[in-house]
Amino acid sequence: MSEPLHPGVYIVGAGPGDPELLTLKAHRMLSQADVVLYADSLIPQQLLDAVKPGAEVIQTASKTLEEILPILIDRVRSRRQSVVRLQSGDPSLYSAVHEQIQALSAAEIPFEVIPGIGAFQAAAARLQVELTVPELVQTIILTRISGRTSVPATEDLASLAAHQASLCLYLSAHHVEAAQAKLLAHYPPDTCVAICFRLGWPDEQLWVVSLDRMAAVTRSQRLERTTLYLVSPALNPALTKGARSRLYHPDRAHLFRPASVAVEAEMSAKNRLFEQKT
Repeated sequence: MSEPLHPGVYIVGAGPGDPELLTLKAHRMLSQADVVLYADSLIPQQLLDAVKPGAEVIQTASKTLEEILPILIDRVRSRRQSVVRLQSGDPSLYSAVHEQIQALSAAEIPFEVIPGIGAFQAAAARLQVELTVPELVQTIILTRISGRTSVPATEDLASLAAHQASLCLYLSAHHVEAAQAKLLAHYPPDTCVAICFRLGWPDEQLWVVSLDRMAAVTRSQRLERTTLYLVSPALNPALTKGARSRLYHPDRAHLFRPASVAVEAEMSAKNRLFEQKT
């Protein structure tokens, strides 16, 4: 049996929404915590099924950070309780966790961060694609367009689009026309874009369209929140056909597969091909 949680705050990544995408550690934290605070607008109710009976569950969608922090500090300092702060997705990305960590550190409240599955990972899995295809695209960019939270000038979307990498665009549906225009400055108009709405939720929806239709589809479906755009040549089957990594190639030798084995495998493949032709 696992050791009970110590008094402190556990910042837990809930993943994109599917309860089965919780990590084992996240599930254990939820099942043992005395108190759970979660953003009810971003996290499905089903994720709370693991919470133990009698635990205090607090919704935070309508609360400010100044209202949330005193709860965290009080439950740990005064009541000696374990508190899970359940964050959507992964805490390292667009989670407003930075200011929570600073405040907890300043108050000398012990805390731990537990990672979660990111929406871009769930999107790639749902689309059955790899975002880093050999000799086609080897870089993934996670970003957003400027809105209420401005983006540094050095990270303007148009400059990032110049790399033509696999680009995962968060928090940008409200400004989709501007985003599309910046992307079109460098990506071809027929570049595939996956529009992913409420990934992992029961009402999840996905559309794969050309970049020049990204804004039109977004508006026709009335998408404004919980929407991720995945822009990548890796989404185009015509571009990825036949691509292969060297990792498991028969002519590649490494520590766990000596050269003799690799060469023998290559010769066997050539012999089989010769026999088929003759």
